Amino acid sequence: MSTLDEPLKKLVGGNSAKALADSLDLHTTGDLLHHYPRRYVERGELTSLDELELDEHVTVMARIEKAEVIPFKGRKGNRLQVVVTDGRGRLTLAFFNQAHRVHELRPGRQGLFAGKVGVFNRVRQLINPDYQLMDEEDPERDPQQAAAFAGRLIPVYPASTKLPSWKVSLAVDTLLGGLDWEALEDPLPDSLRLQRGLLPLTDALRQIHRPSNHAERVAAQTRLKWDEAFVLQVALAQRRAADSAQPAVPRVPVKDGLLDAFDARLPFTLTDGQQTVSAEIFAELATAHPMHRLLQGEVGSGKTLVGLRAMLAVVDTGGQAVLLAPTEVLAQQHHRSIVEMMGDLAEGGMLGGSDLGTKVVLLTGSMGVPARRQAMLDMISGDAGIVIGTHALIEDKVQFRDLGLVVVDEQHRFGVEQRDALRAKAERPPHLLVMTATPIPRTVAMTVFGDLETSVLDQLPAGRSPIASHVVPALERPNFLTRAWERIREESGKGHQAYVVCPRIGDAEDDKKKPTAGDDDRRPPLAVLDVATELSNGPLSGLRVEVLHGRMQPDAKDDVMRRFTAGEVDVLVATTVIEVGVNVPNATVMVIMDADRFGVSQLHQLRGRVGRGSAPGLCLLVSEMPGGSPARQRLDAVAGTLDGFELSRIDLEQRREGDVLGAAQSGVKSSLRLLSVLEDEEVISEARDEAARLVADDPDLTTRPALAAALRALVDDDRAEYLEKG
Repeated sequence: MSTLDEPLKKLVGGNSAKALADSLDLHTTGDLLHHYPRRYVERGELTSLDELELDEHVTVMARIEKAEVIPFKGRKGNRLQVVVTDGRGRLTLAFFNQAHRVHELRPGRQGLFAGKVGVFNRVRQLINPDYQLMDEEDPERDPQQAAAFAGRLIPVYPASTKLPSWKVSLAVDTLLGGLDWEALEDPLPDSLRLQRGLLPLTDALRQIHRPSNHAERVAAQTRLKWDEAFVLQVALAQRRAADSAQPAVPRVPVKDGLLDAFDARLPFTLTDGQQTVSAEIFAELATAHPMHRLLQGEVGSGKTLVGLRAMLAVVDTGGQAVLLAPTEVLAQQHHRSIVEMMGDLAEGGMLGGSDLGTKVVLLTGSMGVPARRQAMLDMISGDAGIVIGTHALIEDKVQFRDLGLVVVDEQHRFGVEQRDALRAKAERPPHLLVMTATPIPRTVAMTVFGDLETSVLDQLPAGRSPIASHVVPALERPNFLTRAWERIREESGKGHQAYVVCPRIGDAEDDKKKPTAGDDDRRPPLAVLDVATELSNGPLSGLRVEVLHGRMQPDAKDDVMRRFTAGEVDVLVATTVIEVGVNVPNATVMVIMDADRFGVSQLHQLRGRVGRGSAPGLCLLVSEMPGGSPARQRLDAVAGTLDGFELSRIDLEQRREGDVLGAAQSGVKSSLRLLSVLEDEEVISEARDEAARLVADDPDLTTRPALAAALRALVDDDRAEYLEKG
């Protein structure tokens, strides 16, 4: 058994081991050693109390400002109310029926206080917090405490309500004193460590937990960041090597085929970016191993056209291509626009169709049985060179004659398993192109880690207009919201159209689970059906207002979209069903209600539905959140830039990377403890180069047992399978 695999019980005792396991999911020596301090405080340095977030488990260093015992009215008992401060902000500590603590919790004393941040009467508080006081006036009173804290950084660990930071710290002390350090193997090659001037692993682990000064802390963190980056990069380098070894059918573009015929009919010239990215894709399609490429296209940059040209190139080689869309509305929109762009080239084998053409078929879950059966026959026979569909394409019954390319639109709407199920329908691994306007945090992380080859489209086609974005503070400035409705009327008067987006539908299904105001006194999110009625009877009366949401019948949804596209509807009040792919060049205004309830990626996508024609676009982000709040800061950031990569970085800062080696894309669970894809790109890049060289020389790590062990600890069976799926 490795030293790091030893059960904690052997070193810290049964009670402590149980508390660490139950509260923090720490079970082995390695778990606790790699449970690094979240931050460090110096004696006398106070925590900024105005930055604490609700429901967060915190450990703060603060000074007691006042303490008083308040009897309960009309019943027995009392509350000890202690106010602590950092000189600017304040935090209340509430102890119930513990009046005796008033004797030690005296004004002027300083200490560490730990608990979960809550709110009472709009004041942030900790209820019955744990605490550890530091007596500055008389250090001789507790020599052991004075020695522990004077002149030394105090580690503050990720903790829980039942296990405060200093109890974790005591367990770490026991571990550091009892560990067999000589048995600890270093995963980094000595040559790499010496060349980079990195600490030995044992020194780094001691110093990360018990630094004497900031220089020791930085040196330890630098070394341990390299561990994370290097071991992960070795895993990805092994995967890249395995991908390169997989056989794929080369799809070499054919001269004077379907692609050339399509290009000749385009009424416009491709942008330089579209031509460059297409060349990158065609070069990779022509290789004998599967393409695995991310196409990051700014909203409106024409990435769908680039994806279509790649599909046509594959059809020219006798293969088939699939475009996987996240919603029926988007799949239908793609099918209509592609058929329109291709003309008779989309009618291969049909009366009046071009000799160079192919069939373009649609497959969705709501299609009738005859249409569905015909689409599947066209797919398995090979008559359909291009297939567009939703999750229905993943079903077992769906088969292809020769699937050569899978294009996934808005890849953040699909799980890895879903993409893998579609790719598995080919005899040999098909090429894969995933497209998005705003990468989700995990995708950004993998991009920085170099696992995805990336193409970027950041040039808008000629004739596209800029989009102006503004935050509308509905509570602070109600006249701003009034002006928003006036702007829609003005645009309608010019013959243009508008979207109004709401977070929920507001139908009977919604009523069953109707949200209630929470602790922060927020009202339920605005609903499409309610807002549409209010607008029709109020500020937008006289305009043609329609609704669109995901629980409408497919025919009804399609009918509304057709009429909106045709200009027969002035204002479309919708959910995020129109988030991606919907293309109505005449729509110029996007009003997003309760915008703070949407993610950065969603807001960017929604905004991209306007400004798609020659008239300028306007996006209004309506919110009741107060200025300076994190939600408003996020909205201000979205309003401040149209750069999708910049927005993805903002998203990443707020949500973290997610588990870059697993399916948890929410950012809650991460394989990364110290490494940040935003702050440590240089380390990650250098580690990638080092890992590539090492794996090229020793693919199975036969001469690197310590590194192989670290890799096994990082990449368990589930994560290995996830990596294999891509």
